[in-house]
Amino acid sequence: MTSDTAALFRLTKHTTFVARWRKLSNPYCSALFMVEYTRIDTLELKAQNNAAVAVPDDPELLASNSSRRSETEDGAPSSATSCGLCGLSFPSVQEQRSHVRSDLHGYNMKQKMRGLKSVGENDFEKLVGDLDESISGSDSDDSASSDDDGKKDTTLSALLKKQANIADPDFDDFTTTKIKVGAGKPPLLWFSSSKLPSNVALGVYRTLLPAAIQVGDAATILQTIKDKQLSPKPPPTQPTSAPTEDSGGVPLPRSLQPDTSATGPHYFLCMIGGGHFAAMVVSLTPKMNKKAGVEDRAATVLAHKTFHRYTTRRKQGGSQSANDSAKGAAHSAGAGIRRYNEAALIAEVRQLLQDWKVWIDSSELLFIRATGTTNRRTLFGPYENQVLTSRDQRIRGFPFATRRATQAELMRSFVELTRVKVSTIDEAAIARKAQEEEAARQAAEAKAAAKLATPKPVKPTKEEEEASLHTTQLQALIRRSKAPALVSYITSNNLSPNFTFFPSDIPQNHHAPTPLHLAASLNAPALVSSLLLKAKADPTFKSAEGKTAFEIAGDRATRDSFRLARSELGENAFDWDSAGVPAALSKADYDARVQREKDEKAAEDAAEQQRRKTETERLRNEDKVREEQSKEKKFGKGKTLAQVLPEKTAQEKREEEARGMTPEMRMKLERERRARAAEARFKAMSGNK
Repeated sequence: MTSDTAALFRLTKHTTFVARWRKLSNPYCSALFMVEYTRIDTLELKAQNNAAVAVPDDPELLASNSSRRSETEDGAPSSATSCGLCGLSFPSVQEQRSHVRSDLHGYNMKQKMRGLKSVGENDFEKLVGDLDESISGSDSDDSASSDDDGKKDTTLSALLKKQANIADPDFDDFTTTKIKVGAGKPPLLWFSSSKLPSNVALGVYRTLLPAAIQVGDAATILQTIKDKQLSPKPPPTQPTSAPTEDSGGVPLPRSLQPDTSATGPHYFLCMIGGGHFAAMVVSLTPKMNKKAGVEDRAATVLAHKTFHRYTTRRKQGGSQSANDSAKGAAHSAGAGIRRYNEAALIAEVRQLLQDWKVWIDSSELLFIRATGTTNRRTLFGPYENQVLTSRDQRIRGFPFATRRATQAELMRSFVELTRVKVSTIDEAAIARKAQEEEAARQAAEAKAAAKLATPKPVKPTKEEEEASLHTTQLQALIRRSKAPALVSYITSNNLSPNFTFFPSDIPQNHHAPTPLHLAASLNAPALVSSLLLKAKADPTFKSAEGKTAFEIAGDRATRDSFRLARSELGENAFDWDSAGVPAALSKADYDARVQREKDEKAAEDAAEQQRRKTETERLRNEDKVREEQSKEKKFGKGKTLAQVLPEKTAQEKREEEARGMTPEMRMKLERERRARAAEARFKAMSGNK
């Protein structure tokens, strides 16, 4: 490979299951195990605290990027007994679990949430030591409160409280609204080279390196990458004889033929979830091929297998076993099929792992994605003759987002893992962004300084607190129209009847500053009379608007209460004219006027009632006449039955009687009629004699 070209893994549809490395136009993009065009000795490890700058979040800063970055932050490799957040490893799972419950781990979790760096054990012990010194000096002052609380704060909570008191909350909220990328361990290690432009950085996934090397110095990391360089192999020899009828198709490479074992470094990749399972063993040794006179490199898939079983409940999600555990076993046909498929998938996966045990045991790294208890139990057991164990130091996760478990997704993940990332940075954009951040920081500092300069509200004095309490009580009694209680409260507390509500600058108290003003504005004549006659309130007192209580009264009854008080108290009690109160109104005149108005109202009501009765009767008669006229117009004038039907002759009567009879009955009827006529003549003749 020349210095102006590079290779990249890419899966092709080929019956030999070979992944091709197609040539790219980007001269810097290459596989991790083939960095031969750029000497590794020229590589320099960039400061990892600038990882966020190397792969900026802002699209403006990213001029070109040859690979799609992962969306996940926590892509650091971690073994089964290590803490990626704190950067610690443990010999057993029990110690790891104890560490997760420790104050150090909890403190680092808080640091990551704030976008800050994690601290080591020594730094944390120093922080706790400073905390103990500060607490010991204040034990005597806080002993009473500690006894009341019943228990002391934990070390972690006390440390967080201390830091919260030191920091300015507003400033912290402003500066940490956007969590910085790379607050923990970034998934990529970035390098620069003297043979590359200064604004170009090369990235390698941290998870490809051993856990002990990841925390080492730059020389160790570069030496490890150098040791991983592999020489390409010649293309596999194919049989020259024509394929027989039994074989058919294209022959498989030697790695896939029976009775062969994997030689050379290789990775095991596995994904399981939602009833889908895919596994693959890929050799890291590239193979050189020539096609049409052009060099081409290929990565051989030593073995691959995919399974799919219907185990997920449609439109509801979750496995059937999880649903059975939560709600009990369902007895539907679909549930039975899913249970059978789950058991079959577990058996098939474990059998495949057993068949691939030689390849798995000799793999350099094991990349596994298995989310959920059921999927992890399928791979890691425990079960008899299990192949994988969760404590294996070679196990890695995929430090980027993955899709459904398929062979193509495994190959894409392998390409993404082993491909060198290239990032080109716009220095002008970085400087512009730094200026914006500096301006934002200065604005936040100015805001914090202005807040500190703002005077705190003055604590009210004892007199102001008492005035506020009296204001609340008096206004509540007035609004509930409690006249006796109002007078009693003023008397018992030795308050002036012209007590001014506090504070006086609010709109409510500005319009009605005294109890008399408030009672008049609420149209409460009973309260006005009680305040004037019993409490001796001054009606001449004016509000800030220059109005007396009488001038803000809203109805006649309230204004009459002022005139009655003027009559009862006398003209010398107050300057009634300056208060705006009209001439005095005696009680007798008031009662007479009330009675007169009552009588007038009763007479008006009676007249109105009579008018309504007369009008109702008139309307009823009009409706009756109108109805009769409507009937006469529709049917005509009514007549008697004699007027309507004309008199019939004897012959017409006889014909009407015989209508509908047979001839025999008519003859019989005629004989009877003649017999009656003869009898009538005989009687008449005998009577004349």
